[in-house]
Amino acid sequence: MISFNWASGAALAAGLMAGIASTSALAADTTLRISLQLPLTSHLGQNVSLFKEEVEATSNGEIKVEIYDSAQLYKDKEVPAAVGSGAIEMGVASLTRYVGDIPAVDIFYQPFLFDTEEKVRAAVAKGSPVRGPLDEAIKDTGSTVLWWQAYGGAIMLSNGGPVKTPEDMKGKKARVFGKTLGDFVTASGGAPTLISGSEQYLAYQRGTVDIGMTGVSGVRSRKLWEVMDTITVTNHADIEFIVVVNTDFWNELPDEHKALIEAAALKAEADVRDNMSQIEANAYEAAQENGMTIYQPTADEIAAWKAVSESVYANYRDKAGDLGSKVLEAAQGL
Repeated sequence: MISFNWASGAALAAGLMAGIASTSALAADTTLRISLQLPLTSHLGQNVSLFKEEVEATSNGEIKVEIYDSAQLYKDKEVPAAVGSGAIEMGVASLTRYVGDIPAVDIFYQPFLFDTEEKVRAAVAKGSPVRGPLDEAIKDTGSTVLWWQAYGGAIMLSNGGPVKTPEDMKGKKARVFGKTLGDFVTASGGAPTLISGSEQYLAYQRGTVDIGMTGVSGVRSRKLWEVMDTITVTNHADIEFIVVVNTDFWNELPDEHKALIEAAALKAEADVRDNMSQIEANAYEAAQENGMTIYQPTADEIAAWKAVSESVYANYRDKAGDLGSKVLEAAQGL
């Protein structure tokens, strides 16, 4: 007959449960929820997925990353407050969404300032005299920048023909995604309407606006060829997104977790930047395959756009203060 010592059995069971609990705690030691306004199929979605794969692999499952794409949790304009308050650990937002607190971030929307890839790369390099001060300023909002995501040059969308010059903008309503781009539209004789990226398809479909602004990769990921038929390749601004993490949450992470996350962020940043030219080329090809007309403005037409842009620079200097002057001077010196 086998006798059973209940005290010993209880101790063994307790030990086993403690071991299971300990393993579970390790598996879910840190969870990073990321809000993304674009679909996972977009290049920003794929970039965040790359970050997720890298973090989960290098942490051996100690860090879990959950991506909430297509504005499931927050729209682009809501991300800065959501991350800054700690409502969510991480988020992806257009850099211009910080313009209310930090007007200087719209340096990248000064018309035709960053007109070569070399200038863009120099400006967005970590610690550069353009990016560095902006990353520092964003910390005051309760968020820390982990990496920047390239989104390409700003283009214009329309129906029935291209937007060749400011004359074609006059009296038209135009979708913008930043105040400085709104100044650009106003200077060109149009009426700017601030519309979130996730809402632009419906705005074009319903005729809420006549002209759109976005990056060409967004035309592909959002299938905007279904509601607009022409792209005018002005490249009048450089569109940047940033991935931010709540600063209090970040500061409480173990140093080894921070190191893994930072390494994955650097890899993701380099990957999207290095692939941006091909991403845009693929998007233009897809747009043409789906019936869109691609119009390249002439040098004279670009000169006309630049001529009306002087007031945009003046407004920026007035609004952006000392920080704006500092980064504008750095940008002009590239």
